[in-house]
Amino acid sequence: MKSAYFGGLMGFAIGDAFGVPVEFKSRSELLSHPVTKMIGNGTYNLPAGTWSDDTSMLIATIDSINAKEDIDIYDIALKFSAWKNHASYTAIGDVFDIGGTCSRAIDNFDENRDDPSKWGLNDYNSNGNGSLMRILPIAYYALEKRLIDTEILEIVRDVSSITHAHEVSILGCYIYVRYAMFLLMGKDKYSAYSMTKSVDYSMFSEVARNEYKRVLKDDIAKLELNDIASSGYVVHSLEACLWVTLKSESFKEAIIGAVNLGEDTDTIGALTGGLCGIIYGYDLIPKEWIETIARKDYLLDIFEEFYENKYE
Repeated sequence: MKSAYFGGLMGFAIGDAFGVPVEFKSRSELLSHPVTKMIGNGTYNLPAGTWSDDTSMLIATIDSINAKEDIDIYDIALKFSAWKNHASYTAIGDVFDIGGTCSRAIDNFDENRDDPSKWGLNDYNSNGNGSLMRILPIAYYALEKRLIDTEILEIVRDVSSITHAHEVSILGCYIYVRYAMFLLMGKDKYSAYSMTKSVDYSMFSEVARNEYKRVLKDDIAKLELNDIASSGYVVHSLEACLWVTLKSESFKEAIIGAVNLGEDTDTIGALTGGLCGIIYGYDLIPKEWIETIARKDYLLDIFEEFYENKYE
Protein backbone atom coordinates (compact mmCIF):
# COMPACT_ATOMS: atom_id res chain seq x y z
CA MET A 1 0.00 0.00 0.00
CA LYS A 2 2.78 2.46 0.84
CA SER A 3 4.38 2.12 -2.61
CA ALA A 4 1.05 2.77 -4.30
CA TYR A 5 0.31 5.62 -1.90
CA PHE A 6 3.59 7.44 -2.44
CA GLY A 7 3.63 6.47 -6.10
CA GLY A 8 0.30 8.18 -6.73
CA LEU A 9 1.18 11.42 -5.00
CA MET A 10 4.77 11.71 -6.24
CA GLY A 11 3.65 10.50 -9.65
CA PHE A 12 1.16 13.35 -9.75
CA ALA A 13 3.84 15.96 -8.99
CA ILE A 14 6.21 14.45 -11.55
CA GLY A 15 3.56 14.41 -14.26
CA ASP A 16 2.81 18.05 -13.49
CA ALA A 17 6.48 19.09 -13.64
CA PHE A 18 7.05 17.05 -16.80
CA GLY A 19 4.30 18.99 -18.54
CA VAL A 20 5.02 22.52 -17.30
CA PRO A 21 7.74 23.42 -19.87
CA VAL A 22 5.55 22.46 -22.85
CA GLU A 23 2.14 23.64 -21.69
CA PHE A 24 0.04 25.03 -24.57
CA LYS A 25 2.22 23.43 -27.25
CA SER A 26 0.25 21.70 -29.98
CA ARG A 27 0.11 17.96 -30.38
CA SER A 28 1.59 18.15 -33.84
CA GLU A 29 4.57 20.11 -32.55
CA LEU A 30 5.18 17.67 -29.70
CA LEU A 31 4.76 14.60 -31.87
CA SER A 32 7.42 16.05 -34.17
CA HIS A 33 9.72 16.82 -31.23
CA PRO A 34 8.48 14.71 -28.30
CA VAL A 35 9.47 15.34 -24.71
CA THR A 36 11.04 12.19 -23.29
CA LYS A 37 12.77 13.50 -20.18
CA MET A 38 12.21 16.15 -17.53
CA ILE A 39 13.37 19.45 -18.97
CA GLY A 40 13.46 23.09 -17.91
CA ASN A 41 12.88 26.49 -19.53
CA GLY A 42 10.02 26.29 -22.02
CA THR A 43 6.63 27.95 -21.54
CA TYR A 44 7.41 29.61 -18.21
CA ASN A 45 11.23 29.61 -18.38
CA LEU A 46 11.55 27.63 -15.16
CA PRO A 47 14.07 25.07 -13.91
CA ALA A 48 13.49 21.39 -14.63
CA GLY A 49 11.28 19.74 -12.02
CA THR A 50 9.17 22.81 -11.24
CA TRP A 51 5.56 21.88 -10.55
CA SER A 52 2.59 24.17 -10.98
CA ASP A 53 -0.75 25.08 -9.42
CA ASP A 54 -1.91 21.48 -9.78
CA THR A 55 0.53 20.17 -7.20
CA SER A 56 0.26 23.29 -5.05
CA MET A 57 -3.49 22.79 -4.62
CA LEU A 58 -3.04 19.05 -4.13
CA ILE A 59 -0.59 19.51 -1.25
CA ALA A 60 -2.66 22.35 0.23
CA THR A 61 -5.54 19.86 0.40
CA ILE A 62 -3.31 17.23 1.99
CA ASP A 63 -1.91 19.74 4.47
CA SER A 64 -5.44 20.61 5.57
CA ILE A 65 -6.34 16.94 6.05
CA ASN A 66 -3.11 16.45 8.00
CA ALA A 67 -3.94 19.40 10.27
CA LYS A 68 -7.63 18.67 10.78
CA GLU A 69 -7.56 14.87 10.44
CA ASP A 70 -10.78 15.36 8.54
CA ILE A 71 -12.21 17.09 5.47
CA ASP A 72 -12.76 20.74 6.43
CA ILE A 73 -13.56 22.70 3.30
CA TYR A 74 -13.25 26.03 5.10
CA ASP A 75 -9.69 25.16 6.10
CA ILE A 76 -8.92 23.88 2.61
CA ALA A 77 -10.17 27.19 1.19
CA LEU A 78 -7.98 29.10 3.64
CA LYS A 79 -4.97 27.14 2.42
CA PHE A 80 -5.90 27.82 -1.21
CA SER A 81 -6.02 31.50 -0.30
CA ALA A 82 -2.57 31.27 1.32
CA TRP A 83 -1.28 29.68 -1.87
CA LYS A 84 -2.81 32.25 -4.22
CA ASN A 85 -2.04 35.34 -2.15
CA HIS A 86 1.18 34.41 -0.36
CA ALA A 87 2.75 31.70 -2.57
CA SER A 88 2.42 29.01 0.09
CA TYR A 89 2.77 25.44 -1.21
CA THR A 90 4.70 26.51 -4.29
CA ALA A 91 7.77 24.99 -5.92
CA ILE A 92 9.74 28.22 -6.35
CA GLY A 93 8.04 30.80 -4.12
CA ASP A 94 5.94 32.09 -7.01
CA VAL A 95 2.38 31.47 -8.19
CA PHE A 96 1.99 30.86 -11.92
CA ASP A 97 -0.53 29.26 -14.26
CA ILE A 98 -3.50 29.79 -11.94
CA GLY A 99 -6.78 29.13 -13.72
CA GLY A 100 -9.40 31.84 -14.03
CA THR A 101 -12.15 29.86 -12.29
CA CYS A 102 -9.91 28.98 -9.34
CA SER A 103 -8.72 32.57 -9.07
CA ARG A 104 -12.22 34.05 -9.06
CA ALA A 105 -13.58 31.47 -6.64
CA ILE A 106 -10.75 32.06 -4.14
CA ASP A 107 -11.28 35.81 -4.45
CA ASN A 108 -14.98 35.26 -3.76
CA PHE A 109 -14.12 33.30 -0.64
CA ASP A 110 -11.62 35.90 0.53
CA GLU A 111 -14.21 38.65 0.20
CA ASN A 112 -16.85 36.76 2.21
CA ARG A 113 -15.00 34.26 4.43
CA ASP A 114 -18.00 31.99 4.89
CA ASP A 115 -18.99 28.59 3.45
CA PRO A 116 -16.57 28.20 0.53
CA SER A 117 -18.86 25.83 -1.38
CA LYS A 118 -21.11 28.85 -2.00
CA TRP A 119 -18.42 30.67 -3.95
CA GLY A 120 -17.29 28.15 -6.52
CA LEU A 121 -18.39 29.03 -10.03
CA ASN A 122 -21.38 27.02 -11.24
CA ASP A 123 -21.97 28.06 -14.83
CA TYR A 124 -21.32 25.61 -17.67
CA ASN A 125 -18.41 27.67 -19.02
CA SER A 126 -16.60 27.23 -15.70
CA ASN A 127 -15.98 23.51 -16.23
CA GLY A 128 -12.22 23.62 -16.50
CA ASN A 129 -10.13 20.96 -14.78
CA GLY A 130 -9.21 23.07 -11.73
CA SER A 131 -11.00 20.87 -9.19
CA LEU A 132 -10.26 17.58 -10.95
CA MET A 133 -6.54 18.34 -10.77
CA ARG A 134 -6.55 18.46 -6.95
CA ILE A 135 -9.12 15.78 -6.03
CA LEU A 136 -6.80 12.74 -5.70
CA PRO A 137 -6.28 12.98 -1.90
CA ILE A 138 -10.01 12.44 -1.44
CA ALA A 139 -9.65 8.94 -2.89
CA TYR A 140 -7.13 8.03 -0.19
CA TYR A 141 -9.23 9.59 2.54
CA ALA A 142 -12.49 7.98 1.42
CA LEU A 143 -10.89 4.55 1.18
CA GLU A 144 -9.26 4.72 4.60
CA LYS A 145 -12.51 5.93 6.17
CA ARG A 146 -14.48 3.21 4.37
CA LEU A 147 -17.03 5.72 3.22
CA ILE A 148 -20.15 4.60 1.39
CA ASP A 149 -21.10 5.96 -2.04
CA THR A 150 -23.28 8.80 -0.78
CA GLU A 151 -20.59 9.95 1.66
CA ILE A 152 -17.90 9.89 -1.02
CA LEU A 153 -20.09 11.92 -3.35
CA GLU A 154 -20.89 14.47 -0.66
CA ILE A 155 -17.22 15.07 0.07
CA VAL A 156 -16.30 15.22 -3.61
CA ARG A 157 -19.11 17.71 -4.25
CA ASP A 158 -18.07 19.92 -1.33
CA VAL A 159 -14.36 19.88 -2.16
CA SER A 160 -14.90 20.48 -5.88
CA SER A 161 -17.37 23.28 -5.17
CA ILE A 162 -14.75 25.39 -3.43
CA THR A 163 -13.81 26.41 -6.95
CA HIS A 164 -15.90 24.38 -9.44
CA ALA A 165 -19.53 23.91 -8.44
CA HIS A 166 -21.10 22.83 -11.74
CA GLU A 167 -22.22 19.19 -11.76
CA VAL A 168 -20.13 18.37 -14.83
CA SER A 169 -16.99 19.23 -12.84
CA ILE A 170 -18.27 17.38 -9.79
CA LEU A 171 -19.07 14.27 -11.83
CA GLY A 172 -15.60 14.30 -13.40
CA CYS A 173 -14.04 14.47 -9.93
CA TYR A 174 -16.28 11.67 -8.69
CA ILE A 175 -15.34 9.37 -11.59
CA TYR A 176 -11.63 10.03 -11.02
CA VAL A 177 -11.90 9.43 -7.28
CA ARG A 178 -13.79 6.17 -7.73
CA TYR A 179 -11.27 4.88 -10.28
CA ALA A 180 -8.35 5.82 -8.02
CA MET A 181 -10.04 4.09 -5.08
CA PHE A 182 -10.44 0.86 -7.02
CA LEU A 183 -6.77 1.03 -7.99
CA LEU A 184 -5.80 1.58 -4.36
CA MET A 185 -7.83 -1.51 -3.46
CA GLY A 186 -5.39 -3.45 -5.63
CA LYS A 187 -7.57 -3.88 -8.70
CA ASP A 188 -5.79 -3.94 -12.03
CA LYS A 189 -6.40 -0.93 -14.25
CA TYR A 190 -8.90 -2.70 -16.52
CA SER A 191 -10.96 -4.20 -13.69
CA ALA A 192 -10.90 -0.84 -11.92
CA TYR A 193 -12.21 0.83 -15.05
CA SER A 194 -15.01 -1.73 -15.40
CA MET A 195 -15.95 -1.24 -11.74
CA THR A 196 -15.91 2.54 -12.17
CA LYS A 197 -18.33 2.25 -15.07
CA SER A 198 -20.64 0.16 -12.87
CA VAL A 199 -20.91 2.78 -10.11
CA ASP A 200 -24.36 4.34 -9.73
CA TYR A 201 -24.32 7.83 -11.25
CA SER A 202 -28.09 8.33 -11.26
CA MET A 203 -27.82 11.24 -8.83
CA PHE A 204 -26.37 13.28 -11.70
CA SER A 205 -28.54 14.64 -14.48
CA GLU A 206 -28.74 12.86 -17.80
CA VAL A 207 -27.15 15.90 -19.41
CA ALA A 208 -24.10 15.63 -17.15
CA ARG A 209 -23.84 11.86 -17.58
CA ASN A 210 -23.96 12.24 -21.35
CA GLU A 211 -20.89 14.49 -21.19
CA TYR A 212 -18.99 11.41 -19.97
CA LYS A 213 -20.66 8.89 -22.27
CA ARG A 214 -17.34 7.86 -23.85
CA VAL A 215 -15.98 7.05 -20.39
CA LEU A 216 -19.01 5.53 -18.70
CA LYS A 217 -20.94 3.85 -21.52
CA ASP A 218 -18.34 3.20 -24.21
CA ASP A 219 -14.74 2.00 -23.82
CA ILE A 220 -12.40 4.99 -23.77
CA ALA A 221 -9.40 2.72 -24.42
CA LYS A 222 -10.75 1.71 -27.83
CA LEU A 223 -10.56 5.23 -29.20
CA GLU A 224 -7.76 6.33 -31.48
CA LEU A 225 -5.28 9.12 -30.73
CA ASN A 226 -7.10 11.59 -32.96
CA ASP A 227 -10.32 10.95 -31.02
CA ILE A 228 -8.75 12.21 -27.78
CA ALA A 229 -8.68 15.91 -26.96
CA SER A 230 -6.26 17.31 -24.38
CA SER A 231 -7.71 20.70 -23.53
CA GLY A 232 -8.40 22.11 -20.08
CA TYR A 233 -12.10 21.20 -20.33
CA VAL A 234 -12.73 18.78 -17.47
CA VAL A 235 -14.25 16.08 -19.70
CA HIS A 236 -11.33 16.20 -22.13
CA SER A 237 -8.79 16.04 -19.30
CA LEU A 238 -10.45 13.04 -17.68
CA GLU A 239 -10.79 11.22 -20.99
CA ALA A 240 -7.17 11.87 -21.86
CA CYS A 241 -5.71 10.66 -18.57
CA LEU A 242 -7.85 7.51 -18.56
CA TRP A 243 -7.02 6.78 -22.20
CA VAL A 244 -3.28 7.06 -21.61
CA THR A 245 -3.48 5.07 -18.38
CA LEU A 246 -5.31 2.20 -20.05
CA LYS A 247 -3.13 2.22 -23.18
CA SER A 248 0.32 2.39 -21.53
CA GLU A 249 2.39 -0.36 -19.91
CA SER A 250 4.67 1.58 -17.55
CA PHE A 251 4.79 4.79 -15.57
CA LYS A 252 7.42 6.24 -17.88
CA GLU A 253 5.44 5.41 -21.01
CA ALA A 254 2.29 6.90 -19.50
CA ILE A 255 3.85 10.25 -18.57
CA ILE A 256 5.58 10.64 -21.93
CA GLY A 257 2.35 9.71 -23.69
CA ALA A 258 0.20 12.06 -21.63
CA VAL A 259 2.43 15.12 -21.95
CA ASN A 260 2.97 14.70 -25.67
CA LEU A 261 -0.78 14.92 -26.25
CA GLY A 262 -0.19 18.67 -26.06
CA GLU A 263 -2.25 21.64 -24.82
CA ASP A 264 -2.93 21.27 -21.07
CA THR A 265 0.17 19.16 -20.60
CA ASP A 266 0.84 19.79 -16.92
CA THR A 267 -2.63 18.85 -15.70
CA ILE A 268 -3.06 15.84 -17.96
CA GLY A 269 0.44 14.73 -17.00
CA ALA A 270 -0.42 15.16 -13.31
CA LEU A 271 -3.75 13.32 -13.52
CA THR A 272 -2.09 10.47 -15.41
CA GLY A 273 0.84 10.41 -13.01
CA GLY A 274 -1.50 10.10 -10.05
CA LEU A 275 -3.24 7.06 -11.48
CA CYS A 276 -0.16 5.37 -12.92
CA GLY A 277 1.85 6.06 -9.78
CA ILE A 278 -0.73 3.98 -7.90
CA ILE A 279 -0.68 1.25 -10.55
CA TYR A 280 3.09 0.85 -10.88
CA GLY A 281 4.23 2.09 -7.47
CA TYR A 282 6.87 4.50 -6.25
CA ASP A 283 9.79 2.18 -7.00
CA LEU A 284 8.97 2.06 -10.73
CA ILE A 285 9.04 5.81 -11.19
CA PRO A 286 12.34 6.71 -12.89
CA LYS A 287 14.74 7.69 -10.13
CA GLU A 288 16.20 10.56 -12.13
CA TRP A 289 12.72 12.11 -12.33
CA ILE A 290 12.27 11.85 -8.57
CA GLU A 291 15.69 13.40 -7.96
CA THR A 292 14.89 16.29 -10.31
CA ILE A 293 11.53 17.22 -8.78
CA ALA A 294 11.54 20.57 -6.99
CA ARG A 295 11.39 20.45 -3.17
CA LYS A 296 11.45 16.68 -3.17
CA ASP A 297 12.01 16.37 0.58
CA TYR A 298 9.24 18.87 1.32
CA LEU A 299 6.80 16.82 -0.76
CA LEU A 300 7.89 13.54 0.79
CA ASP A 301 7.49 14.94 4.31
CA ILE A 302 3.89 16.01 3.59
CA PHE A 303 3.12 12.67 1.95
CA GLU A 304 4.72 10.78 4.86
CA GLU A 305 2.61 12.66 7.41
CA PHE A 306 -0.51 11.95 5.38
CA TYR A 307 0.42 8.27 5.22
CA GLU A 308 1.19 7.97 8.92
CA ASN A 309 -2.02 9.74 9.92
CA LYS A 310 -4.21 7.52 7.83
CA TYR A 311 -2.54 4.15 7.46
CA GLU A 312 -0.63 3.34 10.63
